[in-house]
Amino acid sequence: MKKPILAIVGRPNTGKSTLFNALAGKRLAIVGPKPGVTRDRIMTEADWVGHDFVLIDTGGIETGSKDSLQDLMHQQVDVAIEMADVICFLTDISMGLSDIDFDIAQRLRKSGKPVICTVNKVDVPGDPPPEFYSFYELGFAETIPISASHKLGLTELLDSIVRHFPEPIRHEIEDDNIPVAILGRPNVGKSSLANKLLGEERSIVSDIPGTTRDSLDSYVEYDDRTYRLIDTAGLRRKSKIDDSVEYVSTLRTRKALERSEIALIMIDAVEGIANQDTRIAGLAHKAAKASIFIVNKWDLMDQSAQYRKEYEQALRLRFHFMSYAPVIFLSALTGEGIDLLWQTIKEVHAAYHRRMPTSLLNDVVADAIIMHPAPQQKGRQLKIYYATMTGVAPPTILFFINDIKLLHFSYERYLENRLRDNFDFQGTPLILRWKGKAARNESKSVVTPE
Repeated sequence: MKKPILAIVGRPNTGKSTLFNALAGKRLAIVGPKPGVTRDRIMTEADWVGHDFVLIDTGGIETGSKDSLQDLMHQQVDVAIEMADVICFLTDISMGLSDIDFDIAQRLRKSGKPVICTVNKVDVPGDPPPEFYSFYELGFAETIPISASHKLGLTELLDSIVRHFPEPIRHEIEDDNIPVAILGRPNVGKSSLANKLLGEERSIVSDIPGTTRDSLDSYVEYDDRTYRLIDTAGLRRKSKIDDSVEYVSTLRTRKALERSEIALIMIDAVEGIANQDTRIAGLAHKAAKASIFIVNKWDLMDQSAQYRKEYEQALRLRFHFMSYAPVIFLSALTGEGIDLLWQTIKEVHAAYHRRMPTSLLNDVVADAIIMHPAPQQKGRQLKIYYATMTGVAPPTILFFINDIKLLHFSYERYLENRLRDNFDFQGTPLILRWKGKAARNESKSVVTPE
């Protein structure tokens, strides 16, 4: 089930990042007096009295902007309207009202989304000062005074916010479908690929809007399995600011990954691999999702086998941290390679949910140790007593060992490679966890790769 989304919107330097940190309960966004200060996080999960939700700091659009303040605010509002269930419109009592505040208010009212007008920097407890009441001119019945830095008024704000969260909806069709996210830079061909996968030769089960802020989630049946395609197409209106495009792309990628099991990472064959492609792939890898690289627009490239081999080698070098992900060359326009993509999606999904018998797993580990004994440190040798599979999606294996201090990352990589050699884990990350024997500090006896 999808968690409701709260977006914070407001002029620069009204305290969006401070409020973001206060609502999240931890310091996630960099704050400072300079408008548009660089952010290191734009999205996080939070909760309030049993209500789990996702918090978005739309202030990330401000980073590096060269556009006018008014255009900048329009982009923030567009993101909030498109993505959020509830919008927190943050104003600043010390700065007073401005034409931009009234412009934002008008656009938010037209959206029909629930809006909480929040007046920040009311730093004295008790009744708000007289100037607070002028913010009712923005036209929102719910206008709440707060101090994000002093954490005053946040209880009233959060109580008001959660009252507007929609009731959780779970579609029955989601119980047995395979969610596939189509990821990539703007204009890489994501929508074209989604349309080709939903071609006339296949039976479309249904089209259910995830929410008003999402692009359409399309359900398609292929080889007696139902797939949910999550298209992360960009904003309908082209942005003038490259930073805004990257911001929205990252936001959409994270949201889509949360709802998916398989990530289709699209690369534009003509334009080549860009830095943003690496960031998108990194998000899928960090989220431990099964992944497939798709090199689109291959019909426009040299069709020789040698050129394809060289292109894949360059891609593998760039995405060395995802050597497990297969590469598919296709054309979403002509349909070349689509059948191979469907087959690969099936195989990768099976690998993502593959369970290994414990006895067979330990046989493979024992053989690996015989072929390459664990290294020694100061006369002590790593001993692996036992391995067991503790989960799937992604496959997760727990190793019981004598001392995690003796574990070297190179030996961990070696064991992962041996497991991949013996079991079909194409397209899926492997999570290896380690538990030391009789550790006094339990937190130090388990290693969990992030």
